[in-house]
Amino acid sequence: MSGEETNPFADPAVTQVTGQARQTPSNFEDYNPFADTGNQNRVPSQVRGASHPPQYQDDPPSGEPAIIKPVSEPPPTYTPSASQSVNQQDLQKRQQELERKAAELQEREQALRNVGTDVRANNWPPLPAKCCFGPCFYQDISVEIPIEFQKTVRTVYYLWMFYFCVLCLNVIGAFAMFITVGGGTTFGFALLALVLFTPLSFLCWFRPLYKAFRSDSSFNFMVFFFVFFFQTIIAILYAIGIPGIGGCGIVNGLASLQSRPVTMSNYAVGGIVLVIGFLWGVVAVTSSIMLLKIHKIYRNSDASFAKAQEEFAHGVVRNEYVQSAATNAATAAAKQSLRGNRY
Repeated sequence: MSGEETNPFADPAVTQVTGQARQTPSNFEDYNPFADTGNQNRVPSQVRGASHPPQYQDDPPSGEPAIIKPVSEPPPTYTPSASQSVNQQDLQKRQQELERKAAELQEREQALRNVGTDVRANNWPPLPAKCCFGPCFYQDISVEIPIEFQKTVRTVYYLWMFYFCVLCLNVIGAFAMFITVGGGTTFGFALLALVLFTPLSFLCWFRPLYKAFRSDSSFNFMVFFFVFFFQTIIAILYAIGIPGIGGCGIVNGLASLQSRPVTMSNYAVGGIVLVIGFLWGVVAVTSSIMLLKIHKIYRNSDASFAKAQEEFAHGVVRNEYVQSAATNAATAAAKQSLRGNRY
C-alpha cells in the first residue's frame, strides 16, 4: 500500500453500485419493505391512500340481455278453508242485498221524478175506464212507503184481500146452510158483514196503516190499532162459529153434520162450513201476528199518544169543513149579538 490515503468509495465495485443507484430514482412513497426481496425486477405496488384511491371495475357486460326463465312447475292451487268459504258466501249475500236495495232506491227516485199530475191521479180501486165510478185513492206502496216498511204494508194489504175473499166464502157457506138446515139469521148477518166490512175494513184499518207508514203519523197508528184489534176479535168469533152472528165456523159446521135427517148434502155443507171456519182461524192468527209486529215497530219509532193528540188537534183545525162550520157558527153568533144590542 502507498503512503497516500486511499478513497474507499473509489473501489470499482462500490462505484458500480452507486452508479446504478443514481440511474434508478428513489421513490419512498412506492417503497414496500414487505415486498419480495428476491424479485428485484418486480414493479412496486402503489400504496392506496388519499392520493391514490382504489379503483373498482365491473364485470364486462355481455352482449346478450337478461332473460327470465319461466318456472316449469305451476304454482299450487289455492283452496279456501271452510270459514273463508262461509265468509265469502256471507259477503256475496250482503253485496246482493245492497245491490237490490240500491236498485229499489233508484226505481223509487225515478218514479218520484216522473210523478206528475196525471201520474198522481187516483188509481184504487182499479176500475175500468168505462165504469160510471172512478178510483177513490192514490196508492203505490213502492213509491210512497219507505223501503224498510214496504214488506209489512204489502203483507197487510194481502191480508185485507184474503179477508175479503173469506167474507165472500162466508156468505156462500151461510147460504148453503140456510138452504139445507135453516139458519136465516146467520145468512142475513153474513151478507150484511160482506157489505159493511169490505169497505170499512179498507177505510178504517188498512188506509190508516198505509198513511201511518207513509207520513209517520201517530194518529193513524192509533186508529189502526183500535179498529184492527176489534177486527181480530170478530175473526175469532167467526172462526168459532157461534150461531146467529153471521159466521160459518166450527159450531155451525158441527151442527150441520149432526142435523136430521142425515143426508149427503148435510155432510157436504158441514164440511164447507168447517173449511170456512178454518179460514177464519187463519185470518185471526195472521191478524194477531201482524198486530204484534206493527206494535213493535210503533214502539221502536218516535210515535206517541201525545203526538197523536197533537196531530188530531192540528188536523181538526186545518180541516176545511171544520173551518167553514166554525166560521158559520161565529157569523151566526155575531149576528145574534148585534140583533140583541139593537133591541
